[in-house]
Amino acid sequence: MLTHLLNPLSWLYGGITDLRNFLYDRNITTILRPPIYTIGVGNLTVGGTGKTPHVDYLVSVFKKAGPIATLSRGYGRKTRGFRIVTDGDTADSVGDEPLLLYRKHGKIRLPNQPEVIVSVGEKRAEAIPRLLLAEPDLQLVILDDAFQHRAVQPHLNLLLMDYNRPFYRDRPFPGGRLRERRRGAQRADVVLVTKCPDELDLAEQKTIREHIRAYGRADVPVFFTAIRYGLPVDFTTSKPDDRNEIQKPVVLVSGIARPEPLENYVRKHFSLVRHLRFADHHPYTAGDLERIRRALPPGSTVLTTEKDFVKLAPLLAETGADRSTFQYLPIEVNFLDGEEEFRKMVLARKHERD
Repeated sequence: MLTHLLNPLSWLYGGITDLRNFLYDRNITTILRPPIYTIGVGNLTVGGTGKTPHVDYLVSVFKKAGPIATLSRGYGRKTRGFRIVTDGDTADSVGDEPLLLYRKHGKIRLPNQPEVIVSVGEKRAEAIPRLLLAEPDLQLVILDDAFQHRAVQPHLNLLLMDYNRPFYRDRPFPGGRLRERRRGAQRADVVLVTKCPDELDLAEQKTIREHIRAYGRADVPVFFTAIRYGLPVDFTTSKPDDRNEIQKPVVLVSGIARPEPLENYVRKHFSLVRHLRFADHHPYTAGDLERIRRALPPGSTVLTTEKDFVKLAPLLAETGADRSTFQYLPIEVNFLDGEEEFRKMVLARKHERD
């Protein structure tokens, strides 16, 4: 019943996004075409496709080639405008995902390794010129969550699609989870199907490619990736814990868009006592720490995500709470196949631009 009631609103929302895209496609609305090689990473659905791990992966691929930058909106921050992330920033000032990228790539530099600049700015068309003015030697900018940010035309548009929530079976908000109609996939230069099961067979991959190409370009390259979890990392020592996981009782704490795959992994590899779910980009408080403490049985561990770690760790230090029972699960992107082909493709596009 509710679905039928929302149908007209979905059509209205889809019509509004159609008009917006028409204005950009006809160059009626101004588009910035950056003078530097730019990769856009985004999706058609609302949240939870794994954009940040894939941006992290791209940074790892490109950072040896010269100074590069990431530019995010900075969801959840309490500031506005353009800024480059520095050591003094927090999730409140730049957002949890940019802070995570800075912690992994920008804060610690190895000898003779080019710098990785992490920046935020909700208006990317205004932020990019300011970024280039501040960092004139940049070789590449990676735009996080930019597929609908039509004010900037990247040289390579990567569209991410969650295997569990394919856009070709969805519809526009509010009746569905799409930010625009399915045919928005036509703007994608490459499609990455994320969060796939490791055992995804070739026949199903072929079927998924056909569904995607029905709405995107007929020859658009489609790759399949999965999330690989690492060993839990201790908040206090920053070292992996290689003890037998399956026997470890844990309370899972998450503030991410779609925690179900994470919970399934934890259930399989640990003894899950309880899962405390918070909203995506949740700003943790001392009250939240007390709630976590009360939920923690003796001898158990708090297990969380790396994205939540960058917010919980400073709060634990600020409140003087015990960090010894807290650990986070690092994640990385794992291509089911075709990783070398993908790398060559994105690097070749940059060389063509150069």
